[in-house]
Amino acid sequence: MDFATAIGVVAGIGTVAGIIYASGGDFAAYYNSVALICVVGGTAAATMVRFTFGTMMSGLPMGIRYGLSPLSSKPRDLIEEITKVAEVVRKSGPMGLENVQVDHPVLAQGLRYVADGYERDFIKDALEKDRDNFLTRLEDGAKVYQAIGDSAPAWGMISTVIGMIIMFANMTDPSKLGPSMAVSLLGTLYGSLIANMFALPLADKLKLRLGDENLHRTLIIDGIMQIRDQRSPAIVREMLIAYLPEHHRSEFAEA
Repeated sequence: MDFATAIGVVAGIGTVAGIIYASGGDFAAYYNSVALICVVGGTAAATMVRFTFGTMMSGLPMGIRYGLSPLSSKPRDLIEEITKVAEVVRKSGPMGLENVQVDHPVLAQGLRYVADGYERDFIKDALEKDRDNFLTRLEDGAKVYQAIGDSAPAWGMISTVIGMIIMFANMTDPSKLGPSMAVSLLGTLYGSLIANMFALPLADKLKLRLGDENLHRTLIIDGIMQIRDQRSPAIVREMLIAYLPEHHRSEFAEA
């Protein structure tokens, strides 16, 4: 799990648990099955209405996998790795790629294309389509979790309204007022927690990840094209440095 995400999750859960404990420590009082069913079931239903089943089945696991995990590589590492591959091609030609092992799957796929002698246009089109499809699925994941974050507080309010209706309908029976009020208040709590501690932060992280993955995969595609054209390692490195932020370029070039 990404370090910042792990700290955020622990801090969020710890904050809520700490408040409950400081207020008396009765955790059972914060559980109500009616409110939970209303919020979770209603949020799931509203999200399914908003998207196709395929989009949800693709977006939900994409959010867990890429929203909670750290980036597998950094641009500087990719540039160094691609430069080393270019050095291999300069010395041994494309056939030298048969013995090259790289970690990033997109880079490995592109090098296989080069080693197998595919045309330049085919390599570029295939890698760009793969990048675009991946980014579309990642964007779908962000939209699904954004929708969950939008729906959960609304269904919390619906739970509150239902609880208030039950309460007013049983004003003559004091024994039913407490459970009805619990449905009202806990529904709002559940909806707010789902949205603000889980769904919306995950949607925002996926949007950031979308930009990072677009940068990394575009950098890899550009590097593969340079290797396919058998450019010198120095030229490949200098061209790819342009993908780094301005304040990192000079120190990277010196290193």
